[in-house]
Amino acid sequence: MLYHGMKEKEVEQSLNTSVKQGLSEKAIETRRKKFGWNELSEGEKQSAILLFFSQFKDFMVLVLLGATLVSGLLGEYIDAVAIMAIVLLNGILGFFQERKAEKSLQALKNLSAPQVTVLRDGRWIKKNSREIVPGDVLKFASGDRMGADVRIITANNLELEESALTGESIPTVKNTHLIKEKTPNLGDMNNMAFMGTMVTRGNGVGIVTAIGMETAMGKIAHMIQMTGTIVTPLQRRLEQLGKILITVALLLTMLVVVVGIIHGHDAYTMFLAGVSLAVAAIPEGLPAIVTVALSLGVQRMIRKNAIVRKLPAVETLGCASVICSDKTGTMTQNKMTVTHLWSGGKTWNVAGEEHSKLEKFYEGETPIDPFREKSIQQLLTFGVLCNHTDLIIQGNTMAIDGDPTEGALLIAALKAGIDRDSLSEQFTIEKEYPFDSTRKMMSVIVKDSNGKKFAITKGAPDVLVEKCESILWDGKQRILNYEFGNDVKTAVSNLAAQALRTIAIAFKPIHSSAYPQKEYELEKGLTFIGLQGMIDPPRPEVKVAVEECKSAGIKTVMITGDHAATACAIAEQLGILEHKEQVMDGQRLNELSVEELEEVVEDIAVFARVTPEHKLKIVNAFQNKGHIVAMTGDGINDAPAIKAADIGIAMGITGTDVAKEASSLILLDDNFATIKAAIKEGRNIYENIRKFIRYLLASNVGEILVMLFAMLMSLPLPLVPIQILWVNLVTDGLPAMALGLDQPEENVMQRKPRHPKEGVFARGLGWKIISRGFLIGVSTLIAFIIVYHKDPNNLPYAQTIAFATLVMAQLIHVFDCRSEISVFSRNPLGNKYLVWSVISSAALMVAVIYVPVLQPIFHTVPIILNDWLLVVGMSALPTFLLAGSFILRKKK
Repeated sequence: MLYHGMKEKEVEQSLNTSVKQGLSEKAIETRRKKFGWNELSEGEKQSAILLFFSQFKDFMVLVLLGATLVSGLLGEYIDAVAIMAIVLLNGILGFFQERKAEKSLQALKNLSAPQVTVLRDGRWIKKNSREIVPGDVLKFASGDRMGADVRIITANNLELEESALTGESIPTVKNTHLIKEKTPNLGDMNNMAFMGTMVTRGNGVGIVTAIGMETAMGKIAHMIQMTGTIVTPLQRRLEQLGKILITVALLLTMLVVVVGIIHGHDAYTMFLAGVSLAVAAIPEGLPAIVTVALSLGVQRMIRKNAIVRKLPAVETLGCASVICSDKTGTMTQNKMTVTHLWSGGKTWNVAGEEHSKLEKFYEGETPIDPFREKSIQQLLTFGVLCNHTDLIIQGNTMAIDGDPTEGALLIAALKAGIDRDSLSEQFTIEKEYPFDSTRKMMSVIVKDSNGKKFAITKGAPDVLVEKCESILWDGKQRILNYEFGNDVKTAVSNLAAQALRTIAIAFKPIHSSAYPQKEYELEKGLTFIGLQGMIDPPRPEVKVAVEECKSAGIKTVMITGDHAATACAIAEQLGILEHKEQVMDGQRLNELSVEELEEVVEDIAVFARVTPEHKLKIVNAFQNKGHIVAMTGDGINDAPAIKAADIGIAMGITGTDVAKEASSLILLDDNFATIKAAIKEGRNIYENIRKFIRYLLASNVGEILVMLFAMLMSLPLPLVPIQILWVNLVTDGLPAMALGLDQPEENVMQRKPRHPKEGVFARGLGWKIISRGFLIGVSTLIAFIIVYHKDPNNLPYAQTIAFATLVMAQLIHVFDCRSEISVFSRNPLGNKYLVWSVISSAALMVAVIYVPVLQPIFHTVPIILNDWLLVVGMSALPTFLLAGSFILRKKK
């Protein structure tokens, strides 16, 4: 029902209620059976047990579970236990990182008022908001939170703070006027009040039109429920890698069995050999190492003021190509700030974008002393006196207790050294005429220390100027004729063109001891002093962040519920908007189908006057065009789009609980610039994941080839399964984790975002893995053959040589993995964690070879000193061959 377009009597009739009597208890029971309780549906909740088991659904993890089962069936119990331990470690790490359950809808429920004042059977009573039904009549006043959606029937100076729903930082003035437009934006429904919004001024009465999931907030809750879980690029790549590895493992098993039978070996022996190769083909430590690398990235991001709620989101940031950002509180400071003053034909700029004291004032580019400009003194002083908002000052911080607009007037005066405490010694407020949304003005009568009395009025310029007979111009009082009136209108237009909200201030002397009882008796024959122009200013660091994102190939898009003029002014200052054609408003969005929006969405930089549904539509349009989308915001209205985005980012300070719980990433400092640092970290994490995939798989290729070539040459197996498992989990595991801590290369933020469909082995990674793995396998096999042919009866010794050569080759190879170019292009000691991990892995290898209790487990025997020269020489051979090849290519 379009209650905003109905007259009060029509609303009563439609809902079968009475503004004078409310509903009867019998009617309540009937309606509760029909509409239910006034609460938000929570949807399905995931228990802790289900969350834990969900960690094991990734394809790579399922492959490892299969390897565990096969190892157990074949009697390789140590292998089975070791692989299972890795799988459990991976699951436990992921579980604790994501243990914070989705509480979006619970947070929404907490915003519903626990108690409301409702009219039942002609009596006003207190009730739990859960018990409200459509047709109930509610009474609300300043400080109350709305318990349902209501059509306002009476409004006395009523204002509601709706920023969580609309994104606008200024409280909305409410009234009872009919709205003829059929589908106005939420922020334009001035005769409606919505569940979860706060009454900041005045009082009113309204009829409940919607409860629970039918409210504006309920519709947002429904959108959050309907939004599916996003599969991240990293998850897709690891699944792709898992399928490749399992295919290779199965093919190898079949190949070995067939080749072995052809060479006259029995099928069972060949099957066991094939399983050994399958174990070699699968990097058992990869899922756990990826999880650990992401967890370490989480810790680094915390130090950079970002909390990651979902592990894969760390890496997803690295391939973000579009950032859709809310304006209010994200790109701006969410603090109304006076930036311009106008009086007597002069305009002054007020420096200092934040709430701060004693800033500079400028006329053009020339600094001026506000104490020497009488017009500035009067304009600022009267803005403080005609004001009932308070400033709470603690050290260097200031908070506004009351209306944000009035708070801006207090702070503007403070920047000129004018504060309420000092003024209270000179002036006394005799009488106040409160702001009224109908007359759009507020007035006070003031007495100074000499006993002189005068009235001060502030309000909307177009209204206030009509109440004035004179104007201050060049320090003199002049008749406000047509010419001066046009000057005021031009000044208002100029400030409005900069998206500034203007407040006009006027005064007049009071000669009578009897004060007027009615506002209209006082507010006439005034002298116009000037204007104060204010705006919610952009954060100073955001412009730099937007520029850096642009150089990284990332498009920044502003999405706001605010008016287009305000959004454009901020977007232009931040370098987001280049020309007016890049702006689209909510009305135009309504006219476009999803397909039509997709055609133009990449050309738009600013979306204004949008609803939560619009935000979701915009995010989906970018995603359908192949973009990885980050959505930032702080309000309830941002939550559905935050959840639907590839990575949702919420503000930690100003963000609502709903936005935080729907997000993947929370910015502790509410700083858009932190996103840039997080993107850099995300890109680095993905590059590090590529590094250790290269490292681990090159080792696996080496293991496969040394085993396969030995079988084809009718040689004994150079490695036993437990040795392969040791290399995969311990030797490779520690350096791989250290690669996850590698620092980013200098040009990481000058590259374009990688394509979301980019394969695991893109940019030559596959060739690097195969070529290095081939050399590692061949050098290990050569070392094995040399020693085996010396003494064919001492197979364990030859296998120990092969084991040591493979380990050492891998530990040398890890330094080559730090760079896409060459081992010599980066300082080999630049990653101290890597150096110590290599030393640790080498020490553990020596322990496996020389500690008696470990020798029977790993089938090793001590190596004599001379043969260590062979081990070191053969393990270093691949690095020297590749380095030589690089030097030759460079010379060409």
